[in-house]
Amino acid sequence: MSGRLLRLVCTAAIAAGAVLVPVPAMAAPDPDESRSPAAERPVAELLTDLQRLYREAEKATETYNATEERLKRQRTEVAQLTGRLTAARHALHGSRGAAGRLARQQYQGRSEISSYLQLLLARDPQHALDQGHVIRQVSQERAGTMERLAGDERRTDDLARRARTALDNRLALAGQQRKDRDLVRERLKDVEELLASLTEEQLARVAELERSGVAKAQDELVASGALSSTRRPTPQGGAALRYAVAQIGKPYEWGAEGPDSYDCSGLTSQAWTDAGRPIPRTSQEQWAQLPRVPLPDLRPGDLVVYFPEATHVAMYLGDGLVIQAPRPGAKIKVSPLAANPILGAVRPDPSGKPLRQYTPPKLPDNATDGSDEGYDTD
Repeated sequence: MSGRLLRLVCTAAIAAGAVLVPVPAMAAPDPDESRSPAAERPVAELLTDLQRLYREAEKATETYNATEERLKRQRTEVAQLTGRLTAARHALHGSRGAAGRLARQQYQGRSEISSYLQLLLARDPQHALDQGHVIRQVSQERAGTMERLAGDERRTDDLARRARTALDNRLALAGQQRKDRDLVRERLKDVEELLASLTEEQLARVAELERSGVAKAQDELVASGALSSTRRPTPQGGAALRYAVAQIGKPYEWGAEGPDSYDCSGLTSQAWTDAGRPIPRTSQEQWAQLPRVPLPDLRPGDLVVYFPEATHVAMYLGDGLVIQAPRPGAKIKVSPLAANPILGAVRPDPSGKPLRQYTPPKLPDNATDGSDEGYDTD
């Protein structure tokens, strides 16, 4: 049992012992009433509930991640619009200054056009005709100054509106992010409460039932011929795979993108980013935006997406295995491809050419360690 779970169970035991201390005018509780409701439930039902709660937590996590990505893009847009608005205001200030100078000159009767009008009234008409083009040029320059002023005003107003809208959107996304964060915490609290209600024996039986279910699903997948071929990764796929292997043993943490911890899509997105091919952040975006690939065509580095809502993702290692950040309380590890219900697979580099020679990365000793197959709330 994990240290966290042991503390939870000990706390519950101490609390139960306190109730049994004799108190005047109070009857001792019925032993049957002190038993946890979970103690009477079948192990298969407990496993179903735990898997459902973990799935809800991961779904909430991916929703949080998607909101965080939109918020990052919105922050960038706000910063860019703010910079453009500042430049537009400087340009508008200059245009207004030029227009003001023209107005003052006209009011004082000493503009260039006034001077040339005086030439037109001079006794030398030929000289006045020679200056006609200069008059037109000055008029065009004055018109250009006024056009620039009007254009700068329009651009400044437009950028100001867009900046206000972008800022409003950013504030709305920040509020949504807080709601998404609270939902993740609520779902994880549900998991923790259920785990705390189970005995050590129940936890062991639930973990064993889950392992046997995964083994059966993997055997059926292999028997179906869906993994009958062996392929080599592309250079980028190999690099992404090496990155993922190097993270084995690090803890799962919702919303994390490394370097010390990851959630499922944080691991896959960072691995491919490190390989020089950035991909979407969340499992749902990876499923929606990356090219699909049939399971028999899987090559190392491809991403396997799980559950109908695409709420979990892992990286294909080869030989029917994946590298994944499984769930809270677990560590990044190598698992059977059928560790979760498979939705499908995607390929970040569909045009990449497989390596001519490929040596699979050496896995650490704890890559498939079963010690974290159980349940924890740390």
